[in-house]
Amino acid sequence: MKIVYGPVPSRRLGKSLGIDPICRKEKTCSFDCTYCQLGETKNKTMKVKGFVDEGKLEKQIKEALLACKPDIVTFSGTGEPALAANLGRMVEIVKQNTKLPVAILTNSSLLGLKSVRKNMEKIDIVIAKLDAASKQTFMKINRPVNGITFEETLKGIKKFRKEFKGKKFALQCMFIEKNESEAGKIATLARKINPDEVQIDTPLRPCAEKPLSAKKISRIKKEFKGLNTVSIYETRKPLVKTLDLKETLARRPVL
Repeated sequence: MKIVYGPVPSRRLGKSLGIDPICRKEKTCSFDCTYCQLGETKNKTMKVKGFVDEGKLEKQIKEALLACKPDIVTFSGTGEPALAANLGRMVEIVKQNTKLPVAILTNSSLLGLKSVRKNMEKIDIVIAKLDAASKQTFMKINRPVNGITFEETLKGIKKFRKEFKGKKFALQCMFIEKNESEAGKIATLARKINPDEVQIDTPLRPCAEKPLSAKKISRIKKEFKGLNTVSIYETRKPLVKTLDLKETLARRPVL
């Protein structure tokens, strides 16, 4: 598999050139979220280690940037990007080769680790997951690996937010039937975290969970009054031409 893929049409980020710091055929993640478009987590882990070669990344990012004109470069792919021990170095390589903003999509589970926060300190846009306001809902939806708790994950988000010096820190809240009733409590947590943006989502791509209607999402959005919010039904995907369809579909089964 290639480390660099896309660009993909992102409702949140525009034409997004993907960097997969995990790059495995089997999804490697600290969560096994019920709504994940990649399906079941085959390798559920919280062990931070090296996955990809930095030299290959540098070669591929140079080639990709010559072949397309993305709006942003985003770390995301076949698992939780913060699991990559060399994530910080990969961010540096990308920034040495482009002035485009760099983003990451993280499930927030490892933000309590100082080494992970250090790896992410030079990223411009961090989009961190928060799908629950209780241990019970966290276990029901995110289904973490043993050793990761809701309490520690929430502490990690708060700590990272306080230290973050990038351009934007966003919370991504994915709503399905399992956590719809907890929206108000999640909003209360969001106010304490004080993100630059809250993304109110529901899974529109094929997965094991049904999306909530636009009406329900609109009602949920009202719970976040006072925060800068955007819902998935208010956004549109840009038109993009991907460099390698097979590589892109390995991370985004539906474009």
